[in-house]
Order: sequence, then C-alpha cells, then structure tokens
Amino acid sequence: MMKKVTMAKNVESGEVDFTNDRPEEACGVFGIYGHGQDVSRLTYFGLHALQHRGQESAGIAVADGESTLVFKDMGLLPQVFDERKLASLQGHIAIGHVRYSTTGSTRWENSQPIHKTYKHGTLALVHNGNLLNSRELRRELVQNGSRLRSTSDTEVIAGVIAKASNKSIELGVAEAMRRINGAYSILVMTENELIAIRDGYGVRPLAVGRLGDSWVVASETCALDILGAEYVRDVEAGEMVVINEDGLQSHQVLKPSKPSLCVFEFIYFARPDSQINKINLYGARKSMGTELAKEAPVEADMVIGLPDSGTPAAIGYAEESGIPFGEGLIKNRYVGRTFIQPDQMLRQLGVKLKLNPLRQVIKGKRLIVVDDSIVRGNTSRQIVKILKEAGAAEVHMRISSPPVIFPCFYGIDTDSQAQLLAAGKDLEEIREFIGADSLKYLSFEGLLTATGCPRSEFCLACFDGVYPIPLSEEQKEGKSLLESETVKK
Repeated sequence: MMKKVTMAKNVESGEVDFTNDRPEEACGVFGIYGHGQDVSRLTYFGLHALQHRGQESAGIAVADGESTLVFKDMGLLPQVFDERKLASLQGHIAIGHVRYSTTGSTRWENSQPIHKTYKHGTLALVHNGNLLNSRELRRELVQNGSRLRSTSDTEVIAGVIAKASNKSIELGVAEAMRRINGAYSILVMTENELIAIRDGYGVRPLAVGRLGDSWVVASETCALDILGAEYVRDVEAGEMVVINEDGLQSHQVLKPSKPSLCVFEFIYFARPDSQINKINLYGARKSMGTELAKEAPVEADMVIGLPDSGTPAAIGYAEESGIPFGEGLIKNRYVGRTFIQPDQMLRQLGVKLKLNPLRQVIKGKRLIVVDDSIVRGNTSRQIVKILKEAGAAEVHMRISSPPVIFPCFYGIDTDSQAQLLAAGKDLEEIREFIGADSLKYLSFEGLLTATGCPRSEFCLACFDGVYPIPLSEEQKEGKSLLESETVKK
C-alpha cells in the first residue's frame, strides 16, 4: 500500500463551484479471473474505460492462489499506476476500483480495494453504491471487536462478510447480502476465487464477459470492449456469481425485488458506448433529444450540446427539428480533478477552465443548448453567461431529463434536497436563475420512450420521490428539507 497523498481542499461555499455541476456517481468496479493472463494490466485498462465513474482514487488487488496484494492511492489511474507498479502485481485474479466518494470522505483510508482477513484467509473487496444501514452495521462490528480504519461503508461490507465467513466465503457473502440494505454492485476476491454480487433491486449495473477462457466482470460493457472481451450477460438482481477453478456458478441469494436500475445510468453516468439491458446508450440519449424536440420546439439558428454529455441528445434534437447542429463550446479534455487548488481568480472563471465558446460560430445566433440535467444550476448559469458574453442573440436551454427534485440515497452525491435547484423553484424561477431565454425539460413519457424500457424497470426517485428500497425513519426525516412547504414541480 502507498503513502497518503494530500488532496486539494474543496472550493469554499458561496463561490462558483470549480468542479463539474453534475450528479456524481459512486465508482467503477472491474474484476478478472484468468490463468496465463496479465491480470493487473488488463484490470488497469478496464479501469481506464471506467475512469469517468470516479476520479478521486484508484486501486488494484491481485491474488495468486496463496496470497493477495493490494495497491491503491489517491488520484487518477495514470497518477497511481505505472509499469513498475503493475509489474509487481502478479497473479491470476484481480479486482480494481475507481472512486467518487458518497459515503466516506476523500481520504486514502477510504480508497479501495478494502483488504480484510477472515477465518480461512484474506479477502479484497470493491464496491459501487451506497448502504442504507451502514451505521447500524458499523456499530455492531465495533461492539464485536472489529477495528475499522475508514469511514466508508465499503469496509463495513467487508467486515460483515469476514465475520460471517466461518464455514466458507460463499456462505459469508450470501449471509452479508441478506444483512446489508441498499444499492450495491460488489466484487470480492480471495486467494482462489472471484465473487460478484448485486443488490436485490439491481440499482447499480454489473456486466459479465468472456476473454478467451477468462471471465471478466465490470460496471459497464465499455470496459469489456476495451479488452476485446465478449459480453455474456448482466449479473442479475440478488445474484451471487462465483468464479473459480470450476468455472462460473450462479446462486440466486435474494429474491429479486422490483427492478430499479438507476435511470441516470441511461441519462448521464454510463459511457455512451456502453449498453445496458442490451440497449446502446448513445442511441437512447440521441432518442431523448428527438423526444425533446417534439415536446419543446423553439425557433433558433443552431443546436449545440454541452460537451460531452449533452452531445448525443443535441444531435437527436437537431435531426428532429431540422435546425443545424454545430459546435459552440470547445472542451478542454485535460481538465479533470486536480491536486492544485485554484486561486480566487480561477474560481471566478468557473467552467471557463473546461469550456470555451467559439465566438465566430455563435455570434448573433439564436442557440438551443441541450444538456442532460440541471442539478444545482451553477454550471448552467455559467454556460448561459459565457454564450451571451460571446455574442449569442438568444440562449434556449433544453434538458434531456425531467427536473431533479428529490435526493438520492443509493450512491449519488445528492442526499439533501437543499442542493437541488428544482426542489425549491418552479420552471420560470429556474429559467430566471440560469439566465436563459427559455427552458424546457424532457417529460417522463419522453424519457421512457427514448430508453425503450417501461417505467417499472427504473429507479426514478430523484424525479418522483418514490424510493424502491425502503428508507429508515431517520433517513426519511432528513431526506427533504422542504417537506413542510409545497414542492414545486
């Protein structure tokens, strides 16, 4: 394991947020079981395809049949690993992780994989999602003598599995699945096995693939594609997949509940070249733009997308409306999470560090700007300001999802309604706040038409407040700071 790296502090409250104003997802996980494979290097490239899911820390663990070795640190994947470090990770099983924190602060101790000893050996674990009963389980573990070094719920999961694995790791994992409550996709590695599990609601995605005689498991199919692995199927809700010398075995541990895939996987989280439910996400996002053009037409000269997440929907909007698509904003693709604290001037510049307007293209034009969502509103406000300062005659915002009104407790960093612009403002107030000439959101019906899936397949709690996984009374009390007021939709 590596020494702790000092991270840049968060931007102070009250100032324009230097970081991306987006709902941020928990993380990406990747695992491979394959004799004769360079598993650490393959895991590195698999994680590289998943870097968009988390940029705070990265880690890889390997097992060789006798022992496990974990290497992790803060930062982007290329900042954490080089050829020498990858060469030191030898084995035939590997799991890896890229992290964005939701439960647990940004610190080295919360990076993954988590490493634990249990009765029959050692285990390493990576996790994507969020637990609802983490406090109760943590308290129980501590009372029973466990020492927890991190503040993340991932170590809690590892602790529960370790405590329950007196007879075998498979029985321990199955017992833990019955005890942990929340949204999760988890990979567990021992000296000899790779185990993949998914919660009973299937909130977070997890795909299985084949690479020759090897098995690969990943948060998204794009991580399989980069290795040339063939997509086989998804890990089912409530399923435990065990991969060892005997091949792949499936155990349905939990009775599947209402299918509740997070709809933001379709809207924003997953890469457009991934597929979920056998549906290509680029096509789905383009269709969101098509439906948006039908629902919210406006006279304009050009359609632009907020790069990169708004581009597919913008292309769909342009094709349906007959208004030309163009590039009005150029993205600096080398600006991501940084260890350098921006000074006061750079904070005031806000999104200009990432996006620069093409003045010659947009000057004097009536623009339709398509984006995937508005959460806190700071980025949208800055974008409108930048475009108008660059000479745009009009800026019409079109959002390819419904308004985000309710907080998420399943692994997205919007666990307070006070963070959500649409929770306390109606459509006209939001339009006025961001400074656009008009503002329209995609309807529920349009969103579902574009995905090609029925409403019953998704968790839509951030839009409608219907939480598929039951919340505790404590969570219900804290979830809405505006419950005593009328929530404007």
